[in-house]
Amino acid sequence: MSAAKAGISGFSAYLPPHRVQLQQWCQWTGDQWDKIEAVVGSSFRLRGANENAYTMAATAVLRLIQRYDIDPARIGFLGLGTESSTDNSAGAVIVKGMVNQALRDAQAPEISRACEVPEFKHACLGGIYALKSATRYVATDGDDRVAIVVCSDIAEYERASSGEPTQGAGAVAMLVEPQARLLEVQLDGSGSASAYRGADFRKPFVRFMGQLPGPLGQPRDFPVFNGKYSTTCYVDEVLAAARHLFERATSRPSELLRSMKATFLHRPYQRMAETGLAFTFLLALALGDGDDLTELAEYAHGAGVDPDDLVAELVAAPDVHSLIASGETSLDLYPLGSKTVRFLRQTEGFAAINTGLGHQQMREVGNLYTASLPAWMAAGLEQAVASRSFGEQDQILAAGYGSGDAAELIPMRLAPDWQQAAGRIGFEDSLSGARDIDEADYVALHEGTHSTMQSDQAGVFYIDRIGSGELGFSDHGIEYYRYGG
Repeated sequence: MSAAKAGISGFSAYLPPHRVQLQQWCQWTGDQWDKIEAVVGSSFRLRGANENAYTMAATAVLRLIQRYDIDPARIGFLGLGTESSTDNSAGAVIVKGMVNQALRDAQAPEISRACEVPEFKHACLGGIYALKSATRYVATDGDDRVAIVVCSDIAEYERASSGEPTQGAGAVAMLVEPQARLLEVQLDGSGSASAYRGADFRKPFVRFMGQLPGPLGQPRDFPVFNGKYSTTCYVDEVLAAARHLFERATSRPSELLRSMKATFLHRPYQRMAETGLAFTFLLALALGDGDDLTELAEYAHGAGVDPDDLVAELVAAPDVHSLIASGETSLDLYPLGSKTVRFLRQTEGFAAINTGLGHQQMREVGNLYTASLPAWMAAGLEQAVASRSFGEQDQILAAGYGSGDAAELIPMRLAPDWQQAAGRIGFEDSLSGARDIDEADYVALHEGTHSTMQSDQAGVFYIDRIGSGELGFSDHGIEYYRYGG
């Protein structure tokens, strides 16, 4: 057996304890629980008043170092993927500073001074871009050092908006090594796509002008988004990345997808991930041989759709951004595909490729933006150990997406003895300690007015105070941190 290639050797996660049960949320808002449960999930987490993207990231990184016995002096790359950063100058170095302080306090070695500290921003795809960069680092000029990628985000939406039930907060860190102990990242067979989509999902700084910060200086980060148009962008960009993936593959597209033991996707909510997978499967059949087209025709007829028209729609690659210029953002550019997907979801063919591993855990955490896909992978791999779902050299597919608009589909292969590394993930542990909050506390936390809802758990980083220049030097708005417990 050949030596393992560069890739992922471990995961760790942090989820804040404040939990909103969506069934209870429906009672507050009047929304239909049966619909929310089927489309979105069961609950989501909120960051505490004294938490932000950096504190959650630092907690996940320190847990990773401890769980996998990493020598901090060997860490030569620390990449942060986030769209919730609050500093426009520094990023991952803030996380490094917090972690090093905790290591110093424990009289342990610190992260190497010779460590790159980039931040990656592209909506929910920033963490996957960071993973690709870290994999290239350890495979090229890393000089046998290791890398850490941490994805940390806070998904917030205005109350009474369609996005409100799809909120969440948390961080996932990944250890990347020259010889992967868990997942070999096969960049040479991956698929990429990007296209500018205007008002899909954006966070312009003008939103903060005139906004008074909360008790610990954190602005509300509610995005500008357009629901139906954003869904169209998601489908179209995942299909574009899939075309690139299939072009590079040595096997038929349908064979490639079916050879994957699991497919994990970015999931802002449960139904969106299922939609992305279903469309990808239909495209694979549309690009296949006679047997594939026969199978596609069965699904098309079941949905009352003409198979030839369906194939033409799937391979057309329409100009999605033109909907902005025309003002028709509610138009569905894939109407036949959407209708077929609804039928496909009910079939055994879709059940065979729809990943159940980690499914229940992800229903409980909500949308984690950049951390969404890594969280599902971590939960799924941890569950796969107990269920013995994977064998050595089996493959999985990771499908990342970032609004605004880009997608990545990356095949990954299970490393030899992957179970040992997966057994240290501890994702189930990160779900423990949740505290359900009532409507009043939810509103106060959501609006940033509840300064008393501050967390203080051992082994977790928090914002201690915000600089105001009172110490005789300029530090207005700069966060100072502490290690809890």
